[in-house]
Amino acid sequence: MPRFSVIVPAYQVQAYLHECMASVLEQSFTDLELIAVDDCSPDACGAIIDEFAARDPRVRAVHLDENVGPGRARDAGMGYATGDYLIFLDGDDSLTPDALQAIADRVKETDAPDVLVYDHAHTFWSGETVRNVRAGQLTEEGPAPFRLGDRPGLLKVLSAVWNKAYRREFIEREGFGFPSGHYEDIPWTYPVLMASETIATLDRVCVHYRQRRQGSILGTTSSKHFDIFEQYDRVFAHLDAHPELAHWRPALFRRMVDHLSAVFLKRDRLPRDSRADFLHKARAHYRRYRVRGTKLPSHNLLRHALVRLGSHRAYRAVWAATRAKRRGTGLAGALLRTIRAAALRLHYRVQLRLPVRADRAVFAGDWGRGYGCNPGALESAFRTYAPDVRTAWIADPEFHHTIPTATRRLRPDTAAYWTALARSKYLVNNVGFDRRLVKRPGQILVQTQHGTPLKHMGLDLQDRPAAARGTDFAELVRDVDKWDYCLSGNRHSTLVWERVFPSGYTTLEYGQPRNDVFQRATSTDVTRLRESLGIPEGAVAVLYAPTHRDYRRTQRTSLDLERILRQLGPRYVLLTRAHHTYKAPLAQSDGRLTSGRLIDVSDHPCVESLCLASDALLTDYSSLMFDYANLDRPIVIHTDDWEAYEAARGTYFDLRAFPPGAVARSEDELIDIFATGHWRGSRSAQLRAAFRERFCPYDDGRAAERVVRHVVLGETAGLPAVKPLDERHPVPSAADKSAAAPLTTLPSPGVPVPVVDRP
Repeated sequence: MPRFSVIVPAYQVQAYLHECMASVLEQSFTDLELIAVDDCSPDACGAIIDEFAARDPRVRAVHLDENVGPGRARDAGMGYATGDYLIFLDGDDSLTPDALQAIADRVKETDAPDVLVYDHAHTFWSGETVRNVRAGQLTEEGPAPFRLGDRPGLLKVLSAVWNKAYRREFIEREGFGFPSGHYEDIPWTYPVLMASETIATLDRVCVHYRQRRQGSILGTTSSKHFDIFEQYDRVFAHLDAHPELAHWRPALFRRMVDHLSAVFLKRDRLPRDSRADFLHKARAHYRRYRVRGTKLPSHNLLRHALVRLGSHRAYRAVWAATRAKRRGTGLAGALLRTIRAAALRLHYRVQLRLPVRADRAVFAGDWGRGYGCNPGALESAFRTYAPDVRTAWIADPEFHHTIPTATRRLRPDTAAYWTALARSKYLVNNVGFDRRLVKRPGQILVQTQHGTPLKHMGLDLQDRPAAARGTDFAELVRDVDKWDYCLSGNRHSTLVWERVFPSGYTTLEYGQPRNDVFQRATSTDVTRLRESLGIPEGAVAVLYAPTHRDYRRTQRTSLDLERILRQLGPRYVLLTRAHHTYKAPLAQSDGRLTSGRLIDVSDHPCVESLCLASDALLTDYSSLMFDYANLDRPIVIHTDDWEAYEAARGTYFDLRAFPPGAVARSEDELIDIFATGHWRGSRSAQLRAAFRERFCPYDDGRAAERVVRHVVLGETAGLPAVKPLDERHPVPSAADKSAAAPLTTLPSPGVPVPVVDRP
């Protein structure tokens, strides 16, 4: 008897069915049967099912003589099911990798509940993936299993049949089945949840719910959407037949009204000549099932008014009145914003006529995202070596907590902001300031940059439209003309900056100030940082920080991070840091086998702290590799899409020919590099030493001091001498300190692992 019976009804989904069935059969958890039901589909669904059945004995092909709809097709599939648990999957959707393993683990942890509810993500034809907005209801915190009454918020989760696993014995004992018609999930989901003695949740995306451009049931204009009324009739009939469930009537009434209004307000669902009839039936259902005294949510009052009145005209009148009120408020707000903008412009012009203050410096970085990078290191150095200069930092309000208490905090586009820009002598940034900035005589603008360039920058992007993304190059050079100084960490950077940002500024080849901390941190600092990140003692922490792709619109990693962790064993931990342009985590730990070992650090305010806490860096083309090399810790490069990246963005040298460590061209090679210890072997150390010699000549811990002494104190001679590489001793990693334990993970006997050895 298999653990899972996965039932897939198929009707006119030939373009997606192969992916759907493959997502089941390629699961790491293999104790399953796949029951694929051809619902008399006129396309190739039946043939695709037969092909899978011929190749894999776990597949049972069921062919129906007539089209009965997805509900009845699932019933037909259940008749063949022998698994402990039933899982339903629509033919155009798919399971995520390792989903069944995660479900099996959670079922075991929660003592085989009647129902396990898991999460899903919407996948769009554009390539975008968006997680369910109700994911918060699926938290695994608190007692488990439980009953619906303990967590009624589960009723807010999408009432789909495919986001749950059902204990087959429970379903058969209660006699649950599917009705005919559209919206067949409704009279299945609610009665099942109410009848369940034990429910558990799994906070993991297990299903990718495809949002098709055309052809899906919910996206098709049809009178079949009227089936929703009969389906809710079945729900309330179930309540009438079970008086002990009467207390659920108000909640289900609210769900019904929300659902009916959603169907009506989706303009692509109902034929135009049937919309009035739909509202009349909705009003009848409202009156039939309303519970006196039911409290209505304030944010849905308009929707309830639509259904209660049963008149679109009345609804439009209420909607128009509400909109007019909002519009009036909006117009008043727009007028106030216009007045405010004019007042700020006047204020700035007045401030520009007042003297520049030599004891003021204003800093910013990374487009207002907070304190850090080279400007942050310089701001700290200003306070240390030029204490008479008062410093201020510009950042969006949500990042003000990252700014030191000794530094004044400024919000963009405020009177204080414009005062600081107009009257501060020193302006420091790693990107451009506000384009409305007027550079005054006596002001000094320091462009720190934000790393050593591997990818093309500045004017070199003129023939790279995918990377340039509409950059105004004339505006770019006007901004460069405001620079007085440009910081550089090495000769390579100097040559690039002066060519791609041509102007009359002075280049200060003093090192990267943000890397000073690597020479000053202690082992105590490393221990504290690792504890704050939740890295287990004795673990090998690998920081995975890929850069963004100009040829992709969405974030997508080609690495299966959970598979990598499973292959490397329990001692390894991955700290995943997404590029800030994506504004979303790179990965989330979904599997029980890797629980606590896949840690998202995308929102951590200080990447230097993450570098210190880690034992190795895994990246692709991120400039972070140049900074990390100062720690003299292992770096592994993953270059599976080098050709595409080079074509879209362009690079200044072939990283594969001059890498800072081992290079992996595939996921298997990457696993091999870590499993065999090649990541920290002698050859990797040799590559890193050559890389450091070329790109880290000045990062000795005193770069910020040299900049401040030159720019603020006017010292051009007698600056701190640069300490040679062989005399620097950056703080060792935690793995180096615990080298008594072996760090390699050998493959299991009989499993071929390619040995990656490069000259």
